Amino acid sequence: MLSLFKKKKTEQPLVTTIQVDMHSHLLPAIDDGSKSMEQSVALVKTFVEMGYKKLITTPHIMSDFYKNTPEIIYDKLDKLNDIIKSMQLDIELTAAAEYYLDEGFVNKIEKKEALLTFDENKKYLLFETSYMNASPYFDSVVFSLQSQGYQPVLAHPERYTYLFDSFEKLKKWYDKGVLFQLNVNSLSGYYSASSKSVAEKLIDNKMVNFVGSDCHGERHLNAMKETIGTTYYKKALKLDLLNHTL
Repeated sequence: MLSLFKKKKTEQPLVTTIQVDMHSHLLPAIDDGSKSMEQSVALVKTFVEMGYKKLITTPHIMSDFYKNTPEIIYDKLDKLNDIIKSMQLDIELTAAAEYYLDEGFVNKIEKKEALLTFDENKKYLLFETSYMNASPYFDSVVFSLQSQGYQPVLAHPERYTYLFDSFEKLKKWYDKGVLFQLNVNSLSGYYSASSKSVAEKLIDNKMVNFVGSDCHGERHLNAMKETIGTTYYKKALKLDLLNHTL
C-alpha cells in the first residue's frame, strides 16, 4: 500500500548554475528580437522563473539594417527597467550590443568611437559575422580592438556555416585571444546538426568562455528548458565560464 504521507518530489529550478545571460535581444522594437514592451516584460519574467539574476541584453548594431546607437539602446533600457522595477522582479537588467562585422563597424573602430561593452573593466565586446561568408576584416578588426583595450567576444562561433569544416581556423582565432560565446540551444541541435557538432567540439576542446541564450523570443526560452537537460550542457557548466564573473 502506498503511503499517504509519501513526500512529493521537489521541482528543481530550470537553471541552477548560470545566473547571468550576456547575449539576448530583449529591448522592444529595435532589432529582430522583442516586438513590443509587453513581450519584453514577458521574456524577462520567464528568465526570472528560470533562475537568472542578471541579463545583459545585446541589441544588433548593423549598418544596413539596425542602426542602433547607445542613445537608442539606453533609452529603451531605461523604459524597460522602469517597468521591471515597478513589478519588483528580482533581476538586474543592463545592455551592451552585438556588433555586425561590416564596413560600418570597421569605421567605428578606425574613428575610435566609444563602443558598447559588458564589464567596464574587461571591456568585453560582442560581435558577429555573416553566417555564410568569412569577413576579410576579421583579423585586422580583432587586432584593432585589442589594441584599443577591448576584449573581442565572437558570438555563436558554432553557427557560421563557413566554419563547419574549418575548426583549425577557430583554434587560430581562439589562440589569438578571441573569446567564444556559445548559444545554449546549439547543444540540442536547435539550429542545425552541424552547429550542434561544432558546439560539442568547442566544449570538448575547452574553447567556450561564455554561454548565452541569444533569446529573440519565447521560442528560444522554451527550447532552452529542454536543452539544459542535455549531456553537453552539463559538460559546458564544468568549464571555467566567465558568466559567473559578470
